[in-house]
Amino acid sequence: MGMQEGSSAPVEARRWTRDQYERMVRAGVLTPEDKVELIDGEILQVTPQSAAHAAAVMAVEEALRNAFGPGCAVRVQFPLALTDDSELEPDVAVVPGSWRDFREAHPSTALLVVEVADASIDYDRDRKGCLYARAGIEEYWIVNLVEQRLEVYRDPGKSDAGFAYQQVLHFCAGQHISPLAKPEARINLNDILA
Repeated sequence: MGMQEGSSAPVEARRWTRDQYERMVRAGVLTPEDKVELIDGEILQVTPQSAAHAAAVMAVEEALRNAFGPGCAVRVQFPLALTDDSELEPDVAVVPGSWRDFREAHPSTALLVVEVADASIDYDRDRKGCLYARAGIEEYWIVNLVEQRLEVYRDPGKSDAGFAYQQVLHFCAGQHISPLAKPEARINLNDILA
């Protein structure tokens, strides 16, 4: 039985696995110039960075390297293989171990993930926040360049609405924060937000 004239088959988006995505990277189909991430099976283009965004990423990296010290790797815009259908490149991720531990495969979890956001603030709060919570990342920070504050998300869990963080805290310049994974460290937010 054929299709009737004028009818069409439903159109569906192609979903990709992390394995397929990584094979495209290895084969050169996707390159660093493409600036993409795999999110829930979709290959999405990443927004170009402003100078303020780049400076904030460097400030966060420096503050977290000082706070966590040896025994943790602070990775800047490198892949984090969260699930079978998501491989994000957070602005900064702190993972246990050293860079030598990730020669064969990207880390699949992190002690802390940080995104720097301006135009992408809603996307980072909602879609990325949901993915990080679903992956069990205990602490997720958003450096909110629009409102000049640090948004801290803790206690990932599942509710009727899906995965989300149960605790949300807001910090401003002049305040201090201690990461959950390094409670003895005190980070002056002037070092990140100013």
